[in-house]
Amino acid sequence: MGLRLKILSGFLVLSLMLIVAGIWSIYHFHFIGESVQKLIDNNYQSITATNTMINALEREDSAVLLLLLGKWENGRSLLEKADSVFNQGFRLAEKNQTLAEEADLINNIKSNYQQYKKLWQLPIVGTSKENNLDWYFDGIHQAFLDTKASVNDLNLLHENELYRTSIELRNRANRATMPGIVAIITALIFTLMFSYLINYFMVNPIIRVINGITLFLKTGEPFNVRVRTKDEISKLVSSVQYLCSNKSEKPDK
Repeated sequence: MGLRLKILSGFLVLSLMLIVAGIWSIYHFHFIGESVQKLIDNNYQSITATNTMINALEREDSAVLLLLLGKWENGRSLLEKADSVFNQGFRLAEKNQTLAEEADLINNIKSNYQQYKKLWQLPIVGTSKENNLDWYFDGIHQAFLDTKASVNDLNLLHENELYRTSIELRNRANRATMPGIVAIITALIFTLMFSYLINYFMVNPIIRVINGITLFLKTGEPFNVRVRTKDEISKLVSSVQYLCSNKSEKPDK
């Protein structure tokens, strides 16, 4: 194998290792990017929807308390607005179902909210319910808590899924960096080995040739350098030996 091919093959092997490591890392980082987008599209939207529903429920609870105080106009206006916000959040959560457990939780929210809404839709101002805290805590407030708990169950499901997915993404990121680390270590080892081979098969023979020529010119000692390779260095040694032998055979004038 010639020197040019030896050097070229060494750099090709090094380049191949870096290319493989780069492709592997790019693949994993591309997967991570898609997973992050999916994470945002699915879990984050559902968490936003549950937060919207919880905020709407708390506003409805405040509106019911206004009705208990006899403030019919303010209470009903706040209830209508909060009900619209709750339904908006519920539709978003219902549309964005991505987990197997979501269907039952969505149905539970719907059922609890319907029961809760029936209670505050009934007249409160001007009836026996007005200023009746016992009715509030024993009836409608419990329905509010049940509905809020069902929404929190959906929120907790997506928070757990968000955490699980983030752990998976972290593990993926670690796996994506490993090929790069392995490639760097391998490249360093290969560089040291390649440097050793270059010195052993190229630099050292050339140094011996130079020393042999110098010794021949100074002392006339026969050029006697041997190399183990069969490449340009071997041809160079043969040529130098031929020249030195011819020079030593010619009589001095």
